[in-house]
Amino acid sequence: MSYDHIQPISKGGETSFENVCLACRSCNEFKSDATVAVDPVTGENAPLFNPRTQNWSEHFSWSSDTTKFEGLTSIGRATIVRLRMNNSVIVAARRRWAISGWHPPAS
Repeated sequence: MSYDHIQPISKGGETSFENVCLACRSCNEFKSDATVAVDPVTGENAPLFNPRTQNWSEHFSWSSDTTKFEGLTSIGRATIVRLRMNNSVIVAARRRWAISGWHPPAS
């Protein structure tokens, strides 16, 4: 895990509890300093998910085999795409974690 600035420092964000969260390193690197991304369904820009102010289950769910995120809203879909949350490496890891009983995480 790595620390992610929800509002990037390069865009005026501060290093404070309210603006920092944990993210997997891969997702954090793909996010870079983005705060919005394109929703693949609507083609419109949508803000990225903010884990400090938004509820995970309103924007995301798990696929039936629990290896992939599914976006329920434009925020969820745009976040999944921008952070590449369903890249092949992490999907394979989730599959192994599910077999071991470590996944999906309790909500």
